[in-house]
Amino acid sequence: MTRTLLPDLTPDRVAAAARRVMARCDELARVTAAPGEIERVYLSTEHARVNRLAAEWMREVGMSTRQDAAGNQIGRLHPSTGSGHRASDRDAPALMIGSHLDTVPDAGRFDGIVGVLMALEVVRLLRVPSPSGEGSVSPLPFAIEVVAFSDEEGTRFGKALLGSSAVAGTWNDDWWQLTDADGTTLRQAALEFGLDPGRIGEAARRPDELVGYLEAHIEQGPELDRRGESLAVVSSIASARRFQLVVEGEARHAGGTPYDMRHDALLGASEAALAVERICRGEHHVIGTVGQLEAFPGAVNIVPGEAHFSLDLRGEFDGERDRVWDSLSRELDVIMGRRGLRWRSREVHNAAAVMCAPLLQDVIRAGIRGALPDLPGDPATLFSPAGHDGMSIGAITDVGMLFLRNPDGISHHPDEAVSAADVALGIRALAESVLHLAAEPR
Repeated sequence: MTRTLLPDLTPDRVAAAARRVMARCDELARVTAAPGEIERVYLSTEHARVNRLAAEWMREVGMSTRQDAAGNQIGRLHPSTGSGHRASDRDAPALMIGSHLDTVPDAGRFDGIVGVLMALEVVRLLRVPSPSGEGSVSPLPFAIEVVAFSDEEGTRFGKALLGSSAVAGTWNDDWWQLTDADGTTLRQAALEFGLDPGRIGEAARRPDELVGYLEAHIEQGPELDRRGESLAVVSSIASARRFQLVVEGEARHAGGTPYDMRHDALLGASEAALAVERICRGEHHVIGTVGQLEAFPGAVNIVPGEAHFSLDLRGEFDGERDRVWDSLSRELDVIMGRRGLRWRSREVHNAAAVMCAPLLQDVIRAGIRGALPDLPGDPATLFSPAGHDGMSIGAITDVGMLFLRNPDGISHHPDEAVSAADVALGIRALAESVLHLAAEPR
């Protein structure tokens, strides 16, 4: 695979780009709703502030900017045909590169953010002066768009991927009724932010408007760190199913009820949580997590009569994930039957796995080789157990992802990390990937 001979990717320029990314991660970390922590949620004043910063940085590298109807911040570098900015140039299909700027509570400073900032540095490295002498253009056969998605995490309204769902044209109007912890509806928050809910459809993009979508992201796990490698090609974004489960037993006095008469819902739910770990540990690339567990009535001297718990189930492939759910269901029948309990479940989320496009995997692989010419063998290929905006964008265009090493693999936590050296390698690899894609026959 050859790439177009284009801009200068010298080590000094790439290192300066990495330093800028790291400094801006620090700058964005100071935009927070929680002093001493990092927290930015959808349609907040912090969301508006980081969008303004992102727009400023987009214009700095010669991009035109806009905030779409869902609150996503988008910059565009038009292509040049050698005759300046013609109407056809402005309507040309775009390669979209980006990630998100929202966070979970008490977040780290790199998850999502580093992908947006790296995309801006790729534009800085690849842009050329416009033939008209006005600003910069893409020297490639397509436009480049950098997108800072507005709500990947779903922290405020409990529904993830809102910004990218709007871009993918899969917005559900029922979501307008979602409420945050203060009872504010999504519709009300959008109006207060300055958005018009009636125009949400204007955020949607058509497949013919896009060449593809690329995203750089820290790995949310330790595999690259364990391998001693800096970068990886992502093969797919995991399928996911989430459930809320209820175990029903009998609430009775703790002192007066012997063990052989107890129907303790909390013990049944606890045994179910252990079964999730046991069954999923024996599976390849299927991960189950019980993240919430609550007992009722919740008194210290009453045997719990009801327990509620969550189940997050992820897999590399939909079929493996679903097979594990079937196994868990049978095991819960056994556990609850033995304890004289009843159980039921409600599925609250179901997302199919998104396979990264073979061509985009190939160009990212070639980009990594360009950044690491002494790498023995092929770069690592990993699947992503965590969700990303590409899960939505995959509905309208091909998706490719690049992982960066995250020491110890911790994420969604203040200790998440990435080194400036790995960011520099990632910027070089991402820029090389774009050039390889430009060299491909369309």
